[in-house]
Amino acid sequence: MGPAAKRQLDIHRLRADVSASAVELLSAQCAADRVRLQYLPDDVIAHVERHTLKKAIASAEALHRFFSELGARIQRLEEGEGR
Repeated sequence: MGPAAKRQLDIHRLRADVSASAVELLSAQCAADRVRLQYLPDDVIAHVERHTLKKAIASAEALHRFFSELGARIQRLEEGEGR
């Protein structure tokens, strides 16, 4: 298998992985919204194990950084195309 064929397989896998992660992210957003809508922040902080909250916060921050970078790159590309 040559490099071009391997590259095509990688692109197909990339697209499938991004599609799957979009579904998983939507599910995570729904779960977070359920908590957000049903409980006050003070109750969450008072009654949920601190390490569980810190792990959730770290995950959300990592996702924010990654997708913010992608969004910024898309914006730069679209601005370049508009010239």
